[in-house]
Amino acid sequence: MPDNDIHPDHAVAYHLGGGLTRSAQQRPEPGPHQVLIRVRAASVNRRDLMLMDGTYPLPATAGIIPLSDGVGEVIALGPGVTRAGIGDRITASYFVHWVDGPQTLATAAEQYGANYDGFLATYALVEEDSIVHVPAHLTDAEAATLSCAGLVAWSALTTPGLPAPGARVLTVGSGAVALYAIQFAKILGAEVISITSSRAKADRLRALGADTVIDRTVTGNWGDAVMEMTGTGAEHIVDAVGLPTLEQSVRAGAYNSTVTMIGAMAPTPGTTLPDNPFGSSYLAIRRIAVGSRTGFEAMNRAITKHRLRPVIDREFDFDAAAEAYDYLRSGASFGKVVIAVG
Repeated sequence: MPDNDIHPDHAVAYHLGGGLTRSAQQRPEPGPHQVLIRVRAASVNRRDLMLMDGTYPLPATAGIIPLSDGVGEVIALGPGVTRAGIGDRITASYFVHWVDGPQTLATAAEQYGANYDGFLATYALVEEDSIVHVPAHLTDAEAATLSCAGLVAWSALTTPGLPAPGARVLTVGSGAVALYAIQFAKILGAEVISITSSRAKADRLRALGADTVIDRTVTGNWGDAVMEMTGTGAEHIVDAVGLPTLEQSVRAGAYNSTVTMIGAMAPTPGTTLPDNPFGSSYLAIRRIAVGSRTGFEAMNRAITKHRLRPVIDREFDFDAAAEAYDYLRSGASFGKVVIAVG
């Protein structure tokens, strides 16, 4: 079980380097415009597996404390802090200093769990620029799932503008991003069509709010099926798989629609990618990088208003952090994989 009686001057953290290693150390002290939190929960994303494997575009700093997603209680303030107080329950935006506006390469290169220590520790330092207060109705486990999967789904649907009332949103996949996208699309008033890979998952997606679910193992040309079903296609496609499904996502797109590529999965062996990914369609294909702190705060207001609750598959004890990584890697999860810290 998580150790809730950790000595106040001592900390325990996991570090990346040949897998996960665990060590005890002195409790960190906040510097100027930093806060120290007692971490209560953290969650694992596929980017964390990529950082461990060395396949993420931004290499992990040797010995870094991993995980971009975590939540905790502020227990100490550094000089100059005005955006949080002692006792506040906060998380952090994925990018340390991206507050608002267009992202730059400089802000993209500063990430918790990659080159800033993340949240797989009993205590964590959070830069003031990235402080985000979490919705009060969420548990610690739920609040620890927002920074990456939650925000990327929100950004996919709300940037550069909100879906029109009654717009069709197509979600591809059944990972955490796709689940968030279904929930957000419904509270934004959209019709949701979801693509998945099994009947069991299809039933769970319907229960989550998807209006129509297509099993791609039964309907291989699901892009054409979406077009035939709707007559005009989907205005917003959130593809949480990646290149293996891009061609079908494009086929499902309405005129002047947007395909947002979230997934980083490589094509399976033998897959032939089209020379022209647009085919005969007139639409936009884009990739996005999670979102800004301002977008995060807007998402949290929507979550609070609609009392939305993230989908959690399984919660692991702090001592079993490596098992949480392995479980996410297995592909067996439906919803977020969370680690209870304290």
